[in-house]
Amino acid sequence: MKLFKAEIVHYEGGFYRNYGVLVEEDTIRAVAQVSELKARYEGRIEEIIEWKDQVMVAGTVNVHNHSFQSLLRGIGADRPFLEWRDETLYKFSKGMTLEDIYHGALFAFAEMMKRGVTTVCDFFYLHNFGTESDEAVIQAAKDVGIRLVLARTMYDWKGAPKGYVETIEEAAANTRELFYKYREDSMVSIVPAPHSLHAATPEMIMAGHKLAKELGTKYHIHVAEEPFEVEECKLAHHGMTVIEYLDSIEVVDEHMMLVHGVYLTEEEIKLLGKKGASLAYCPSSNMFLADGITNIPAMLKAGVTIGLGSDGACSNNRISVFEEMRMVSILQKASTCDAMCINYNQSFAMGTVNGGKLLDLPVGEIKEGKKADFVSIDLNDFSMQPMNEQLEQMLPNLVYSMEPTAIKHVVVNGEVTVSHGTLVKITEEAVVKGVKDTMGRFYK
Repeated sequence: MKLFKAEIVHYEGGFYRNYGVLVEEDTIRAVAQVSELKARYEGRIEEIIEWKDQVMVAGTVNVHNHSFQSLLRGIGADRPFLEWRDETLYKFSKGMTLEDIYHGALFAFAEMMKRGVTTVCDFFYLHNFGTESDEAVIQAAKDVGIRLVLARTMYDWKGAPKGYVETIEEAAANTRELFYKYREDSMVSIVPAPHSLHAATPEMIMAGHKLAKELGTKYHIHVAEEPFEVEECKLAHHGMTVIEYLDSIEVVDEHMMLVHGVYLTEEEIKLLGKKGASLAYCPSSNMFLADGITNIPAMLKAGVTIGLGSDGACSNNRISVFEEMRMVSILQKASTCDAMCINYNQSFAMGTVNGGKLLDLPVGEIKEGKKADFVSIDLNDFSMQPMNEQLEQMLPNLVYSMEPTAIKHVVVNGEVTVSHGTLVKITEEAVVKGVKDTMGRFYK
């Protein structure tokens, strides 16, 4: 067993001095005073890892990302959504090779891990090479050491690049095959993800929902990100709004994890809460693409569980969940003119424990029985100061002021993956070389 000790540990909602976290293989065995742990497990602790002047918190959970989009950051910036999609995503992604897909995922996962992300859900739809494309993303996650949920996209809109599109039978079979291949791998999970009402037919969406019920997972789907999706739905389905229509085909339930949910009525939001759906919220991406502002206070009031996502790095353009904690709170304050509508406790939960709930994984908390995924943060970093003896500024500073320079160590599945700010399992030079190689080929 390993004993991780820091000056302060976040545990059961509080911050405790001289606490340690005892890890057995990939799981947290005990959390208590260091002296107590040493006495209780005398002779069984094989290694003690000490982080002085640091606070240990749960690793963050990125519930929505598109890894390949990290290769497109800075391309097509400041464009309307559909123009951005056509001139950035569609233009470049259709020519990506397996190596490009791998390098994009490696880049995305490495960057977010240095920002304190220990689990990521990659909503992935580049199936130019069938399931080999998915395997490239999975391999990248393993090479970095991040915990991966692959939301394998089910996409059958004929207006998309050819590599995105599969038949309903192909999409379901490929997703099912990957699910069973990795079902015993604690570091990789597979879930179905019919893309959206504008990129998946109703039959494809129903197939994704059916598959989620069969496999015992959630299904992920973009919902009402842009006004055009709502208008198209009303025109095609006798005036029904998006959630009304999706409910009419019986796919709104506890298996649904919708992404964005910007243009929803209060009645639709109440229905989501009643049916047990959950939300992946990406505030920075919604701002960057001028999507609009999701009504988060109404979602919370309705009982919708909310996690935070970075979305793709070409629509954010950062990929830090700590950043999204800050953004969800200040954006909602600006939207509602209510300083108390979202607080730092809620923001922190959205980026950690709620993410674990959304992805059905035992992560997002430093707690006995949970996976050993956590982060240490330098208390002497300017962005974490000032700090009084009562530690009342600790969580506000983590949510509102902390900069990436403060993140020193990252542990995933009981293994150190970032040490003193540097990646452990792969070199940053190798990551950057892969990105440069792809960029060189894009612009020949």
